[in-house]
Amino acid sequence: MLFRAETENVMRKRVRALCITAGFLLSLSGCGTAADKTVIRFSWWGGDSRHHATSEAVRAFTDAHTDVNVACEYGAWSGWEESAAAALYAGTEPDVMQVNLNWLTDYNSDSTGFLDLNTLSDRLDLSQYDPAVLEDCTVDGKLLCLPVSETGRVFLWNEASFAAAGIPVPDSFAALMAAGETFRQKRGEDCYPLALGWYDRMLFLVYVLQCRYGREWVEDGKLQYSLEELEEGLSVIAEMEQKHVIPPLRLIAGGGADSFDKDENWITGKYGGIYEWDSSAGKFVDSLGANAQLRVGQYFTDLGSYQGGFSKVALGLAVSKHTEHPETCAELISYLVSEDQAIKLLGTERGIPLNKHAYQVCEDAGLLGDISAEAYDTMNAWVHFSGDPSFEHAALKGNGGVYEDVFTGLSYGEYSVSQGAERLYAGIQSALAGDEP
Repeated sequence: MLFRAETENVMRKRVRALCITAGFLLSLSGCGTAADKTVIRFSWWGGDSRHHATSEAVRAFTDAHTDVNVACEYGAWSGWEESAAAALYAGTEPDVMQVNLNWLTDYNSDSTGFLDLNTLSDRLDLSQYDPAVLEDCTVDGKLLCLPVSETGRVFLWNEASFAAAGIPVPDSFAALMAAGETFRQKRGEDCYPLALGWYDRMLFLVYVLQCRYGREWVEDGKLQYSLEELEEGLSVIAEMEQKHVIPPLRLIAGGGADSFDKDENWITGKYGGIYEWDSSAGKFVDSLGANAQLRVGQYFTDLGSYQGGFSKVALGLAVSKHTEHPETCAELISYLVSEDQAIKLLGTERGIPLNKHAYQVCEDAGLLGDISAEAYDTMNAWVHFSGDPSFEHAALKGNGGVYEDVFTGLSYGEYSVSQGAERLYAGIQSALAGDEP
């Protein structure tokens, strides 16, 4: 099952790319490698605010553990999974890794992947987690990562952007659709009420279809939506682009940013809103600066009779199966998720903590009143569908995968809606069946 979506030649190229990337990231970390210290590598992705908070928490750990040196490797999400996959394939992955749940099955085998954290339970207090959440991170009886937070997609609106168009932020899908022409007329051709990248569009399609039909996306390993229903969802996305509600992907790509928090069109208010993980809300506030007027939006009740969208374990912390220092790795993870000082430094940068002690510390310290907490509460009150790890399978979500192919092809005019639906349906079925691409 390991790396079904990749050929060996492609992976070898990615291994070489990873070596260059890893060297660059290590040079940024500024961590030494004193001979008398235990050295472990720790990698994660995210925005600048997450990088800063995590680096501070790691520094606090090494201050308290003077015999340990932690080499930090971090960057933006774009291209991150491909580099991590290459490292896992080559056996050169960091000792401690921030992971998505699909990595636990996509990149794990008898010889590669992640350590069973049950073997380190003397250093990790597993009683601080709901057993059901731990089960989500368990494969074949092995706990392959410690869950950090739960997340789902929410709308984040820049109120100043809508005020410039003379309208309030949308409280219904109909209002959002009408806002497209208003933005065009009042603000110009390069201004849009909502920005959706290709992966955002896939998540929005699921949201729309679940609102209409009220079914899990995947259940018992089977897609619960028909080809015709996928075509229906793609038609909604196509209409949104046609009616100037969302920018074409060519325009987004032309901005040159690997995420919207770094996109000048978002920063300057030309894009009025995004559909993002609640756990990422903080970095979008930071991206707008001191005059930010970011607001968590409500879900649209006029899309159907059900409450669409799913939640999932946002990410986890895993230990490499190849590490020479498993106990030290467990001590670092334990410190980050359960030590009061680290909890306060990290706050909600990775979402609202699932660790019960960490949640209480954040609550007592007044750290659950920021926009990330509001976004989580909004999501948690609405969403009741569960995400399936296969949704993020590398063959689907990876760069050049099925999702990117379908939504880019549709936006660029290379596929009709029906052709896009056929490719999407076939790609999902193939990934679920474990077929070679």
